[in-house]
Amino acid sequence: MLTRKQHQLLLYIDEHLRRTGYSPSFDEMKDALELRSKSGIHRLISALEERGFLRRHHHRARALEVLRLPHMGTDAPHADGAVPQAPFVPTVVEGGRQSMEGTFSEAPRSPVEDMSVQIPLYGRIAAGLPIEALQDESAHIQVPSSLLGTGEHYALTVAGDSMIEAGILDGDVAIIRRGELADNGQIVVALIDDQEVTLKKLRRRGSTIALEAANRDYETRILPASRVRIQGRLVALFRQY
Repeated sequence: MLTRKQHQLLLYIDEHLRRTGYSPSFDEMKDALELRSKSGIHRLISALEERGFLRRHHHRARALEVLRLPHMGTDAPHADGAVPQAPFVPTVVEGGRQSMEGTFSEAPRSPVEDMSVQIPLYGRIAAGLPIEALQDESAHIQVPSSLLGTGEHYALTVAGDSMIEAGILDGDVAIIRRGELADNGQIVVALIDDQEVTLKKLRRRGSTIALEAANRDYETRILPASRVRIQGRLVALFRQY
């Protein structure tokens, strides 16, 4: 049984993971549920974790994993605010074992049936300061096809610590869906002045683009929109242990 607020928070976290590929911050969750303090969010997350709906990865910043959702077809809140639950079998996504095993920041959507695709690994991308864009396609990695969806994809190895509060660590392999369009708040690969590339959160502000770090030690970089080209958006992460 879930309370109404627990139900709302679980759906919000799941939607945020699917849309951005990483967990919402406590401030974002507090605002979404119109709560006065973050302590209420802590209590709701603990309750969802105890009931087997969420898992917290304590060694990673802002890392929540949705294990299961209420049955959306028939579940409805009771008069006391509780939501009855139907039986649920969680799906499990395993990393491609031919090259590496890892964890994924994007919530799993379907089982992987021993099916993977090969995508180019371009090199290292700075999550701290921009570096020159690498276009070397000599290296490739195997990625479960269920993670990719439609479109063209490539991979970049993360260098730096400016995105750690989004759960993106130095040495992670970022899986990028190629494209020039992205929504505000999504994590993108941005090409600056056709020679520097960086992984940052996108914010459009009139005729400028703000590239936001997810680390309080780094400043937001604001540039004219004409100097920035979006090269794709983050859809998943591999982490090797």
